[in-house]
Amino acid sequence: MTGPTRDPDFLRNPYPTYAAMRSACPVRPVPAGSGGTGASGGTGASGGSGGRTSYLVTGYAEAREALVDARLSKDTAVFFAGKGARRRLHPAVAHTMLASDPPRHTRLRKLVTKAFTTGAVKKLRPFIARTTDELLDQWPTGGPHDFVAGLAVPLPVMVICELLGVPQADRTDVQRWSAELFAAGEPDVIDAASHAMADYMTGLVAAKRGAPGDSLLDRLIAARDGDDQLSEDELISLAVLLLVAGHETTTNFLGNALLALLQHPDELTRLRENPDDIPGALDELLRFDSPVSTATFRFTKEAVTLGGTDIPAGVPVLVALGAANRDPARFPSPDALDLERDAASHLGFGHGIHRCVGAPLAKAEAEIALRAVLTRCPAVRLATPPDQLTWRHTRLVRGLASLPILT
Repeated sequence: MTGPTRDPDFLRNPYPTYAAMRSACPVRPVPAGSGGTGASGGTGASGGSGGRTSYLVTGYAEAREALVDARLSKDTAVFFAGKGARRRLHPAVAHTMLASDPPRHTRLRKLVTKAFTTGAVKKLRPFIARTTDELLDQWPTGGPHDFVAGLAVPLPVMVICELLGVPQADRTDVQRWSAELFAAGEPDVIDAASHAMADYMTGLVAAKRGAPGDSLLDRLIAARDGDDQLSEDELISLAVLLLVAGHETTTNFLGNALLALLQHPDELTRLRENPDDIPGALDELLRFDSPVSTATFRFTKEAVTLGGTDIPAGVPVLVALGAANRDPARFPSPDALDLERDAASHLGFGHGIHRCVGAPLAKAEAEIALRAVLTRCPAVRLATPPDQLTWRHTRLVRGLASLPILT
């Protein structure tokens, strides 16, 4: 394979390639350097496969099984120990909660889960709605203008920064570093961004210790699990993870969702005429074009058989969430957007103990943003042919570089 990450056709529409892979074998080896699915090793922030053959999972049942199999470890520190990695990722980025197994993962996740409960997110809804309206007020009359730059990027950044207590003046830098962490094929850019982000969060934590507030970051600074306080490294790592994961994927969710609706005018009309149906449509939109295309790094701690394929110990396993969500064995006519479909079992937020802790917040932002756009811009439409849209060259996530629209 020649590296689909760099193939414009694959970036525009990876699903035919995924379907061909899945029909041939839902779990298959991917030789080192082949490019795989555009995620040949990890997050852009958790390392690569180190020149090893990886195994790619494209079937739904197999993906769901892999996501909960304790024999698949996420502990990157163990995987890369002694391997002489040439990367210089900051440890706070390389060894986040996502790159750990129980009991460490259980302990860290417990400390942040309360911030993203349905009740906690409900308290944020007025801020999300107000911020959405303020951003839409800035849209030029007529057009074209860019939905990604005008709403999909700034809204999630503002929301997660508000939640964590990041000062307004710093938010542009935070967004830039976060985007650079997902720059596929640019290890130097990724590594530099990891240090910039971690250094920034170290300084912000120090400032908050001197002048405490009531943000989530302030609560994490004071957090204890029983008698066990967060270490400084754990605190910085959690802060970086929440900041990046809290907006990067939501940005892509918003862009992918609006594009899907614009390409399916009957479904768009239905939601515009019945905006109260938007919450129920979000799962299908997440399934149809998942903002996270490949789950974060895993490797086999021992030999595993998955989907009839024998996988040896000590090799990376890449779970292609986007491919699994288009598996016809689980979702009939998977390439059709059907907002009446029960898609609650999609894997867009992952599955098992590592399922996205921020899922309720992402859904709230998407519901509020889509409702506002369809209400305020009832004639919204694409300003360019779909095959001329530019997709980001990233690992892990799938999203548009821009989405020109007319309103």
